[in-house]
Amino acid sequence: MIGYVCRVIVLVLSGWLAAAASAAPRTEHVFIISIDGGAPWVIQKSKMPVLKRMAEEGACTWNAQTVIPLTLPGHTSMLTGVGTNQHKITWNSWVPTNGTVTFPTIFAAAKQAGLSTAMIVAKEKFKHLLQPGTVDFFDYNRAASVVVMKSDTGGPDVTKEGNVPANAVATDAAAWIVSHKPSLCFIHLSDPDTAGHAFGWGSSEQIKAFAETDAALGIILSAIRKAGIAKRSVILISADHGGHDKGHSKGIPKDLAIPWIAWGQGVKNHFNISEPVTNEDIAATALWLLDVQPLKSMEGSPMTSAFK
Repeated sequence: MIGYVCRVIVLVLSGWLAAAASAAPRTEHVFIISIDGGAPWVIQKSKMPVLKRMAEEGACTWNAQTVIPLTLPGHTSMLTGVGTNQHKITWNSWVPTNGTVTFPTIFAAAKQAGLSTAMIVAKEKFKHLLQPGTVDFFDYNRAASVVVMKSDTGGPDVTKEGNVPANAVATDAAAWIVSHKPSLCFIHLSDPDTAGHAFGWGSSEQIKAFAETDAALGIILSAIRKAGIAKRSVILISADHGGHDKGHSKGIPKDLAIPWIAWGQGVKNHFNISEPVTNEDIAATALWLLDVQPLKSMEGSPMTSAFK
């Protein structure tokens, strides 16, 4: 009888430990880095040793797809896991009277789970994703921003927008990473988009902007290492859209194709992602890695095949 009871206790404890292990987060820190206007066909021509090394060492596809080739709607899908039919962000500028997105972001889910969050961005319109109480640190460095004129279509109708250079975004992000070690951190680098609108996608000026973005990526990686969390982190790199000529809103393949890269703890080495993947899958993958349940059902799915 005593032996039977002992076996029952062992089985119960084994089941409890297995359940606890399965519920453990796959990593403690997730960094989502978005390269605004990051067209794979231009990246391939650009000097980006940091990005290309991460793509080679980790899991990658150069043929992921954005759900809509516009910055604010595309990033909203990246950070909510749903399309515009659900998140309702269809405009592409900072319109304070429109308020914040109503569909819960991944930051809302992370905060409900007791995790720390941060957003460091190059464009003010990301304030539309800043739901109250969901982001511990939001940084749009207005003092460092440069006013640019751009058209989503590449046509004559242009709008004015402030863009913070990638170096300044990365420097701000690095300081927060080292001092606070956020659980979920989104970093937005916009130099390629700025140069693409001004000079064209694939222009020498944009290729230079991609190189400067790669240098900014290096600053962020160095900060993660300096914080002592590199072995407990996953970095997800993607984009909101690609581009052609001086725009990106036509919905053609060059506008829709984006990179999708995973690098860090538990990521398969030298792995080519062959299944279809979108920027919506970034949100689902980030929460899956942190073992956080989304607050509402997502259209995106965790890219589990990219992980061991």
